[in-house]
Amino acid sequence: MSELTLRQVEVIRAVMLAGTIQGAARLLNVSAPGISRLVRHTEDLLGIRLFERKAGLFVPSPEATPIFEMVHQVHRQMDNLNTAVASLRKGGDVRLTFACAPSIAQFIAARAARHIRKRFPDLYIDMNILKIEETTDYLLLERGEFVIMSSALENPALENVKLADGRLVAIVPDSHPLAKKKVISVHDLVKEDLVGVDAGDPYGATLARPFAQEGLKPTYAMRGRFAQTVVSFVRHGLGVAVIDEFSVAEVYMPGITRRPLAEAANISAYVVSRKGRQLSSFAEFAIARFRQELLKTTARQDLEAPA
Repeated sequence: MSELTLRQVEVIRAVMLAGTIQGAARLLNVSAPGISRLVRHTEDLLGIRLFERKAGLFVPSPEATPIFEMVHQVHRQMDNLNTAVASLRKGGDVRLTFACAPSIAQFIAARAARHIRKRFPDLYIDMNILKIEETTDYLLLERGEFVIMSSALENPALENVKLADGRLVAIVPDSHPLAKKKVISVHDLVKEDLVGVDAGDPYGATLARPFAQEGLKPTYAMRGRFAQTVVSFVRHGLGVAVIDEFSVAEVYMPGITRRPLAEAANISAYVVSRKGRQLSSFAEFAIARFRQELLKTTARQDLEAPA
């Protein structure tokens, strides 16, 4: 049984619209002899006459009328398909759902989202902010495709992929005496009113680690649940803190002075997803952008060293 190809359908329709081989060739931006050969080949293949030649024009033959009606339908469907593909390329009618740890959501997420929207201008982005204890249910119940966290999750049903290694830094109010130092030690910080996160929380434990490594047991004047709260307390002169550099990644942060820690202390960012789940191309692009934004932050060396 002979079957028409999409190319043959395209050529038949072009001849129908133009009425001549030359006109069809111009519509399709190809040579006229090629159009003529394909029309003859198609008629021979189907065993029916598609066109009658009258006064130099190609007129659809009466017996081919049902075919031409189907050709129009196929072309409309192809137009619809191409429109759908073009919309998909821009993210139309698609929702990208994911989540971030609060420390990464503050600045990094917005930078990544800007690039995601530039690539997919019609994509709907639904970003949640999760505590670490909420992440497992979020992924296993498929409420989102992935989560960007500041620590890995120990669960056999989840997969952790490291995106970047960042630094822990010291933050103090602009008016604080420690702001005059180029580098701040945890031995300096422990003498001040400390603001932190509960060390029983994985993120809080990471922030407390440089003190423990120096044999120090800090006493906190204030604690917050999230990095944003810690930063806000410091900005308002309520104390000093150790924080991850992703949480203070904005170039301009009035009220806050950032300094390198004298003690080497790192924090890692991970993308966590359910094992075996095939991520969408939108999710893969988003993760790549998060990686790039995280790495750009870690590459910065301008921690406001005093002149």
